[in-house]
Amino acid sequence: MMKVALIGAGGKMGCRLAANLLKTAYELACVEVSEQGTVRLAEIGLAPVSLDSALDGAGAVILAVPDTVIGRVAGDIVPRLQPDTLLLVLDPAAAFLGQLPERGDVAYMAAHPCHPPLFSDETSPEARRDFFGGVAAKQSVVCALIQGDEAHYRTGKQLVEAIYAPVARIHRITLEQMAMMEPTMAETIGATVAVLAREAMDEAVRRGVPEAAARDFMLGHMNILLAVAFGEAKNPLSDACQIAVEYGKQHLIRDNWRSLFEPESVREQIQMMLNLDEWALHKAKDKEVRP
Repeated sequence: MMKVALIGAGGKMGCRLAANLLKTAYELACVEVSEQGTVRLAEIGLAPVSLDSALDGAGAVILAVPDTVIGRVAGDIVPRLQPDTLLLVLDPAAAFLGQLPERGDVAYMAAHPCHPPLFSDETSPEARRDFFGGVAAKQSVVCALIQGDEAHYRTGKQLVEAIYAPVARIHRITLEQMAMMEPTMAETIGATVAVLAREAMDEAVRRGVPEAAARDFMLGHMNILLAVAFGEAKNPLSDACQIAVEYGKQHLIRDNWRSLFEPESVREQIQMMLNLDEWALHKAKDKEVRP
């Protein structure tokens, strides 16, 4: 089988991928520079090798490094790759900002897990507690071929099925669509809603509601409300609940929130996520506008 170089193999994500690749026939070469990461690799029976050794003969390279350093790491690695090598990134951010080096004889692909769905047919306790995916619960994956041909996509798809196993479905989309879903759809909006729900529960507790009661009430209601909103439950929201939703929108949500999906806004979100200085400047300006 093909040799795969896993860069950042000792990180949290890297170790997940390495553990799954060990179950396959791929030849795995791990690169890890931190002492803590090396210890984590040793716990699953792996030892890091030098970057030059890992890249020698590798048909695919996976960058399991933080988004903030992908541009720099790719700039160091891509010139060393043999022609026709596939470079796989695990998030669209750096590629969307054009941080991958220009080199026409290698292939670029992005793949990101959807994570196990809230509504599933999983029955085992291990799968039901596998919230992240890649252990016991099936998850879908989104893939985007950034540059390369269909043979590269097939190679990448096979590799993605291995590193994110068990995989339910693979959705082929564009890089722009992937960036629209993460960060905008899933994080800028989805994570904000999730955190707001937790903060609402905490506020009820602060005002005297017993914490256990508030937690059971909130999580139970979120379960049925999400089931209704996403068509899993066939009953609609009650008339009173629909009024509460409209009231909540008036007080919580800006009228132009959909503009977050505009390409210039998506780019701004990613730039701020990868650049703490830009985020600090944005917060300072926002504070000036909104006292």
